[in-house]
Amino acid sequence: MSASTRTEGPSATPSASAGTGTPSVVPTGDGPAPRTKEGAIKRYEQYLHALGHEDIDTVCEVAGPAAKQAEDQGFGPCTSTYVAVFRMISPAQKKALRTATVDPGRVVVRTPGKIEMPVEAVRSSATFSESDLGSYTLEYLKTDWYITD
Repeated sequence: MSASTRTEGPSATPSASAGTGTPSVVPTGDGPAPRTKEGAIKRYEQYLHALGHEDIDTVCEVAGPAAKQAEDQGFGPCTSTYVAVFRMISPAQKKALRTATVDPGRVVVRTPGKIEMPVEAVRSSATFSESDLGSYTLEYLKTDWYITD
């Protein structure tokens, strides 16, 4: 019986340590997101995937500060504004956004807490321009990255 216990222990350890890189980059909700370029990229990819899935809650959470600024300038609340944005994205573009990634080499770090995501950094099966996706600024606010401009 103790032999089977010893067998289970070591087999669980490698699988637990095998993925140690990923959890440190993706916010789990129980601690702050990493204030790194990689952390900003993961957050922006989360936003891109949410756009592709028309996940209004995630989109408005990540883009909250920029959406609030737009609302203050006379645009509607995030939920209604992004419903209109979803309609402007073609089905092929939505599909491409669901698996889009960001090229770290094209991301511009302005300060440790402010990162530019140019549209050229988006890697997907569809092509995006400034007019249909645009470039964004992400800032680290409190415990996570948010689109602020």
